[in-house]
Amino acid sequence: MLDGIVLDKAALRLGTTNFHFDCHIEPGAITAITGPSGAGKSTLLNLIAGFERPQSGRIAIAGTEQTLSHPSQRPLSVVFQDHNLFAHLDIFTNIALGISPSMRLSVTDKDHVEDALKRVGLAGFGKRMPGSLSGGEKQRAAFARALLRNRPVLLLDEPFASLDVDLRLQMSDLLIELHRETKNAIVMITHDREEIARVADHVLRVEGGRVVSSEAPADYLSRFAAPVSGRSGTV
Repeated sequence: MLDGIVLDKAALRLGTTNFHFDCHIEPGAITAITGPSGAGKSTLLNLIAGFERPQSGRIAIAGTEQTLSHPSQRPLSVVFQDHNLFAHLDIFTNIALGISPSMRLSVTDKDHVEDALKRVGLAGFGKRMPGSLSGGEKQRAAFARALLRNRPVLLLDEPFASLDVDLRLQMSDLLIELHRETKNAIVMITHDREEIARVADHVLRVEGGRVVSSEAPADYLSRFAAPVSGRSGTV
């Protein structure tokens, strides 16, 4: 069984749309998932995470069968576009849940939470409530929680789309830095060609509910005639 993430003829039907994914995502790499809106990018991520189950085929993560396993049993963390923060808990507690759902924290654990806040630019935000944060700040808090979980796989659904250009670059740098430290597999949906060029080791393009290409970023980007300059390009 291959390491990394394997979707072996994983198929399902949602409404009137059929999805059929057959691909291998390399371990220890940052893989960008791209393609037009409605192509199935989020469905692919949901299958890996366990929020959707295939009606046929199989899914394996890090060499272990995961087709029917609950999301909580899978060796991964997820950062979606909607942040998934608990509105009634302060930011420190929201992030600390990544370490211990029971909130039984050691002094070292608390230090790790404060360090995660600092690394995503939210030092001093621990007592703030999610409702008082901007969309970008909420996304950074969700990212900090995922960092603390330190799982072999990190799934990101357009994680920096709501951030301004400077902060997007800072968060991309942080993602690359942490990837070098952990060597985990990162799978991220993105429409931004500059982001692909900056962080990705590999690119999967999804169209019509299928993976239609799997290639190096340079090969993928070479198909675009005009060079990317000024504003971020989208794909």
